[in-house]
Parts: sequence; structure tokens; C-alpha cells
Amino acid sequence: MNGLQLLILAGGMFVTVIAVLFAFTDDTGGKIGKRAGRLGERLHHVVTSADLQLRREYGDKGALDRLVRRLTPHPDVLRQRLRATGKEIGLGAYGMACLGVAVVVMGGAVIGGHLAPIIALPVGLLAGLWLPYFATGFLGKRRVKKLGSLLPEAIGLMVRSIKSGLPITEAFIIIGREMPDPLGGEFRQLCDQIRIGQPLDQALDDMAKRTGVQEMKFLISTLAVQRETGGNLAETLENLDNILRRRRQMRLKVKALSSEARASAMIIGALPFIMSGVLSVADRGYLGVLFTDHLGNMFLGGAIGSMSTGILVMAKMVRFDI
Repeated sequence: MNGLQLLILAGGMFVTVIAVLFAFTDDTGGKIGKRAGRLGERLHHVVTSADLQLRREYGDKGALDRLVRRLTPHPDVLRQRLRATGKEIGLGAYGMACLGVAVVVMGGAVIGGHLAPIIALPVGLLAGLWLPYFATGFLGKRRVKKLGSLLPEAIGLMVRSIKSGLPITEAFIIIGREMPDPLGGEFRQLCDQIRIGQPLDQALDDMAKRTGVQEMKFLISTLAVQRETGGNLAETLENLDNILRRRRQMRLKVKALSSEARASAMIIGALPFIMSGVLSVADRGYLGVLFTDHLGNMFLGGAIGSMSTGILVMAKMVRFDI
């Protein structure tokens, strides 16, 4: 086994261990989300019906689901992540997807890439853990973004309904009927929970946990505080609507201001690979020493490490919690 294979094996095993530690952890939050979460913790201190509903709908249906639940470090967090996608993805289906991706990538690395099985194994494990994880995260973030964009309109509709004399529960019914999915579906489920006798505070808390939207947590906290202290609910919700719209404007402004930094990060990150491709086409053996010589392997590993560190630092610099 040459130096390059040892380098790839060591890097693959390291990244695989990191993937195992963090693949199923909850990555939602931020400073604002934590503060809103602490404010909403006083609603309930026991397992809510949302957890039981997730178990009934998205897990523990068969032997495969139970097997994945036992093997997963945080099955409830994973089930919530799958629920956030808006798709009916069970634990068993997710586990089979991870296994299938790992086998396909490992087979492609051995057959197509001519890698040794001991090197292809960590590559396949890494792909099996992270590709489904990123896919579900992408679907969940897209749904959360859509929910957040529709919520100010729903709050505005709620304010108009309350000003016209309707109770808050009737405003929920109107939102579920008038607003498009996924927000309309969430409010319809909320109305169903209230209709079967579930307390309003618990039903609202369950909806906040299902959606995972920070703005929804603000709404739930506002309704909870108003129910305890009293006051003009329409005026309170109108102020919340203004705050959410200003937060959206600020987020768009930050995105516009940081667009230059993001473009620079993408260009700088892609430039070494582009130049390597150009040099390989111009002179195939020019960069060959990096892969065949031990000292070249060390320089290549250092370059990969420094590039990864730089990309992560630049990505952190242009990411803001609002």
C-alpha cells in the first residue's frame, strides 16, 4: 500500500468517525431559536402527543423500522428530521437508503475507481451516512423556508379575523382553508387536534415541534404569553407580523451584502481544481509526482487540509443568525 492509499485511508476513517458522531444530531437552532425554545419550555415538561404521533406515523411499523431505531443513536431526532421533509419517510426506508448508497458508492469506487476495498469501505460508509442526511436536510430546509415565507401572511389573516370578531380557533380554521400547503396543512392538523379535545397550548406546541420554524415558535410564545397576561391579541399579533417582516427584510439585506464574499469563496475554492484540470490536460505527467511520490502525497494532503479549512472559515464568515 503506497503513501497515497494510506493518506486516503486515514482521511476516510477520520471523516467516517466524525460522520458517525454527528450524522444524527439535531442541527437546528441558533441563538434566537434557543431563546424562543426556552420561552416555550414552560408550556410542557413531559412527552407531548407530537412524539407519539411521530412514532405512530413514521416509525416502529415493522421489524426493519425497529431495527433502525435500535441502531440509531438518536432515533427521535432522526424521526423529527424525516418528518420535517413533509414526506412519509420511515426509519426503515431511511436505513435502506443509507445502506444502498453505501453499497453503490463502494462498488463504484472498487470497480470504476480501481481502489482497494479497504480504502473503498470508508468512502462508501461516508457516502451512505452523509448523502441521505444532506438530502433530507435539503428537503427539510426547503419546507421550513416555505413555511417561514407564508407565516407573515397567515398572521395578517389571523389579525383581520380577530378584528372582525372571530375567536382565535376560527382564525386557525380560516388559515387552514385559505393558505396553501404546507402551512395550510399544518393549521388543518392543528384544528383537528383541537377538535378532538386536545388543549390549545399543547396543540400549538406540537405544531411548533412539527414545523421547526423559528417564526412559528415566536407565534406560539406570543399566544401563550397573551393567554396568561391578557391584552389586545390583534394588536400583539400585528406587532409580531411587523417584526417578522422586518426580520425577513434584514435577512435579504444580509444575503445581498454577503453575496460578494460568497462568490469569492466559490471562486477561490474552485480555482485550484480548475487549474489542476488545465495542467493535467496540457501535460498529463506534470502533476503526477503529487500522486506517486511520498513527499508529493504529503504536499497534496496539506493542500487538501488547508483548502478545506479555508472554505469552512469563509462559509462561517458569511453565515449570520437573524
